[in-house]
Amino acid sequence: MNENLGRRIAELRGKAGLTQQELAERLAVSRVTVSHLEAGLTVPGERTVALLASVFQLEPHELVAGTSYPAAKAERLPVVVARYTEVAHQLALLDNDLAWLEHVPARHRQAVIARWESVLADLAEVTHDERERRALREARERLRSLRTSRHER
Repeated sequence: MNENLGRRIAELRGKAGLTQQELAERLAVSRVTVSHLEAGLTVPGERTVALLASVFQLEPHELVAGTSYPAAKAERLPVVVARYTEVAHQLALLDNDLAWLEHVPARHRQAVIARWESVLADLAEVTHDERERRALREARERLRSLRTSRHER
């Protein structure tokens, strides 16, 4: 028996820590639309499935596999979608650089930190998602504390 796609969407939304309103904003639909999708009252179109898959960091076919999503619609889904936003990508790169930073001569650390402060500031200027803005603020604070702790040594 196939799983209800709406239940899968609700479960993934919960795991992602998103409210229906937050998910609706990411999809550019109303909260009522998300509620109807999760309740199985409406079947999402291909565009919505692609956006949902992206939000949940899945491919569209992974999202609908084993569900009651119509096969004819599934055939028209894109094979891949962007799984990560630019903010998520840059924050992952920052984490890699911070792990590497411990092995860098002190004179180079400050240049790396300064470059990342600039990158994160630029991203903060163009990011509209509140969760991503918060993640950028936290990353910038980590860099400030690194800069401060490096000066005290």
